[in-house]
Amino acid sequence: MLAMSSTNELNLTLRELDREFEREMRARGFDPAQAERVALPSHLARLYAERETLKAQIEESEGKTDDRDRTNSGPTQAGL
Repeated sequence: MLAMSSTNELNLTLRELDREFEREMRARGFDPAQAERVALPSHLARLYAERETLKAQIEESEGKTDDRDRTNSGPTQAGL
């Protein structure tokens, strides 16, 4: 139950950070949907990085990471 509570707290924090990020993006004339394609001012870049870190923590706590599957994914073009 502790892990579920922690995940819920991370999700709440992420939602708050998402709202702040979108508000700050719009206040500076950016479309939040373009966050991955534009150079962001330092404050927005920091918020974006925090969001990505939280998303990774949530995925990890929910067991959604697939790093194990990537280590041996079969032959590559170079190996053919």
